[in-house]
Amino acid sequence: MIKNIWRFKMYQHTRLTNNNFSFFSKFKNFDYILLTCILLLGFISLATMYSTDGGKVLFHTKSHFTKLIAFTFMMLVFSFINIKFWFSIGYFSYVVVIFLLIWTYLFGITSSGSQRWINLYFINLQPSELMKIFIILCLAKYFHRMKLEHVNSIYTLLTSLIIIILPMGLVIVQPDLGTSLLIAISGIAVIWFAGINHKYFIYTMLGFVISLPFIIAFLKPYQKLRVLTFLDPDRDPLGAGYQIIQSKIAVGSGGLFGKGFLKGTQSYLEFLPEKHTDFIFTLFSEEFGFVGSALLLVIYAIIIYRIIAIGAGSRSYFAKIFCYSFGAAIFVYITINMSMVLGLLPIVGSPLPIMSYGGSSMLATMIGFGIVMSAKVHSQQSIA
Repeated sequence: MIKNIWRFKMYQHTRLTNNNFSFFSKFKNFDYILLTCILLLGFISLATMYSTDGGKVLFHTKSHFTKLIAFTFMMLVFSFINIKFWFSIGYFSYVVVIFLLIWTYLFGITSSGSQRWINLYFINLQPSELMKIFIILCLAKYFHRMKLEHVNSIYTLLTSLIIIILPMGLVIVQPDLGTSLLIAISGIAVIWFAGINHKYFIYTMLGFVISLPFIIAFLKPYQKLRVLTFLDPDRDPLGAGYQIIQSKIAVGSGGLFGKGFLKGTQSYLEFLPEKHTDFIFTLFSEEFGFVGSALLLVIYAIIIYRIIAIGAGSRSYFAKIFCYSFGAAIFVYITINMSMVLGLLPIVGSPLPIMSYGGSSMLATMIGFGIVMSAKVHSQQSIA
């Protein structure tokens, strides 16, 4: 009897030791360069949000800080979850967000003429932001273990297009053309890294260029106005062209080293609209200039590099294709946002990852980072 009790205690001790070792092993496998860059970016975003509130801790700063802490903790928790779990919910998560998009269309909150949000009381959730991540997860699972000859089959291409077009259509009717295009880009990135023949992309681009006049004809009046304003902002300097003109002035006035923290005149004199969301980079650039903007780009570049490196070091093809596609998507989001505020692209709803104010955008981004970190922690985990 005593011998059995002793064996049981030894078993308990061994199990506890193994669990602790497992936990610390996972913690040791974190990509601390990526984590440091994410935390640094979060600190910069919080300081910039403080500036948008006029150097006071007001609503945007408090809300951004709360979401940043909560979603960063969530990302760390997700990092410990086995990569097999993310593979297993690939299709399910996509279906859930499709359901949320349908719910948004039927019962969503309307603001500024768009019906994009669901009121969850603690957050106004924008499901279209989540779709930018979960469409990658879904397609990464779909192409996992698929042979190259099957990747280029008509059936596979049609299935992939349906997976991409379905959420696009649900987002376009909100209406939110910008986010629908970003969802498409996220999905296309997966198809590209899955090994699809490049000729399909060439044919698609040619078809898009040919059909562009017809596409423009179906745009809503405000969307046509954005295109015309992009081509000639001075055609309506006090109306449609006001945002982009003031954005260019703010960026240019920052000079080499900027005007200094809390000293951006375009922001403080309220010339710059939407400074806490899509135009957050404009405010940052005015205060910290070219040098500060370059350093911000370096942080983003390191983040993207580490995401790709994690994908390259992962044993499972699912983790590889998710990391490559998510890294490409982050690159596109950054490029579109900065090109938009610099007048190089028409104005679309494209937040700057982590920097821009918005709970849904930050939630989606942190979920993506959590899955990437899970791929790093479980880099030697294979998926059958």
